Order: sequence, then structure tokens, then C-alpha cells
Amino acid sequence: MLDLCPAEYRRYAGLRRHVVVLARFAVLHVEAQQAACRRGLSQIRSDLKDFATLEVVEAAVITFQLDEARLLATRRAVGLVEDALRGRRYTARL
Repeated sequence: MLDLCPAEYRRYAGLRRHVVVLARFAVLHVEAQQAACRRGLSQIRSDLKDFATLEVVEAAVITFQLDEARLLATRRAVGLVEDALRGRRYTARL
């Protein structure tokens, strides 16, 4: 979980001792990364159109899309860990 958070979080003993708190911090951090990724994706074409070639801009768009997919999976995983630490049961759905 610490790997999902900023490196500075390793200094906080409370996060290392209380995994539920760490899980909550991780969820919030991943959600903030998702918001930043969505914002970047929505603005990248207009931000770079005068400074980069179309190929470079499209590569940046693809990078944001890949990162968005990674963050979606990460958010799901860290959410499941947080739920488990809080005692919530996972019910598989079809």
C-alpha cells in the first residue's frame, strides 16, 4: 500500500501501524491520480498543439489512456483491500 502513496508517507508511523488508515490514504491518493489523468487527457491536445508534432501529441494521449486504465485497476484493487480491512465481505457477481 505504501508503494501507491507518495514516498513521504513512509515517514509517518501512524500509517505504518494502522493499515486501515493507510488503505484510506492510498484510495484517496489513487483517486487524485485518476482525476489528474482525466484532466490531463482532456487538455493535452490543446496544451501541446503549438509545441509538439501531431505524432507526439497522439503518443501523449495514448500514454494518458494507458495510465487511466492502470489507475482504474489499481483503484479497484486498493478499494478491495480497504473493504477487507474494514471487515466487508466481497461478493462475486456475474
